[in-house]
Amino acid sequence: MHVDLPTYAKQGFGAELPLQAPYGLLIVDFVNGFADPEIFGGGNIPTAIANTVPLLQAARERGWAIAHSRIVYADDGADHNIFSLKVPAMLTLKEQEHRSAIVPELTPAAGELVVRKTVPSAFFGTPLTQWLTQRGVQTLVVAGAVTSGCVRASVVDAMSWGFRPVVLSDCVGDRAIAPHDASIFDMGQKYAAVMTRDEALKKCQPTGSRVA
Repeated sequence: MHVDLPTYAKQGFGAELPLQAPYGLLIVDFVNGFADPEIFGGGNIPTAIANTVPLLQAARERGWAIAHSRIVYADDGADHNIFSLKVPAMLTLKEQEHRSAIVPELTPAAGELVVRKTVPSAFFGTPLTQWLTQRGVQTLVVAGAVTSGCVRASVVDAMSWGFRPVVLSDCVGDRAIAPHDASIFDMGQKYAAVMTRDEALKKCQPTGSRVA
């Protein structure tokens, strides 16, 4: 048990979040740069990517709405912002750069949305909210990197837009384990349901085909 859990429970945090169909899947920033410890990777990200491969296959078989996100800046850096000011290396994530491409084992299929963003959240300034709403998504299963950054930002925005986020603890990863663990705990207490991939696939039953 987490050492701080009694305090959170006493204050009313950590209530169960009931899941409701239809379901969607958001895979946040599993790109080559975040898979490479020499660029933006490290920690438990490789394991999270490997665990997401069967998750993506199951989501496709069940007809879930599936979206992926990438951080992509203009070739000339004209869209630089506060995020890239704080982390200048983000500007190396250009459209055609290998490091900005989604890892081959999670290559998007036809009909899956690919969101291009320049800030942590996959929702901010993108069509993701409308796309999920059009497909009737109520519960959004979330995988990706990094747990304490773009995953967390996307989960908070998903909740804020009225989706029920489910963070898969073994399908999200971070370059450092301490922020990963802290963020998993905090999201589970405030913003999302947290469970493993297999637990989520058992709870999220098939709901039919998504909208074309």
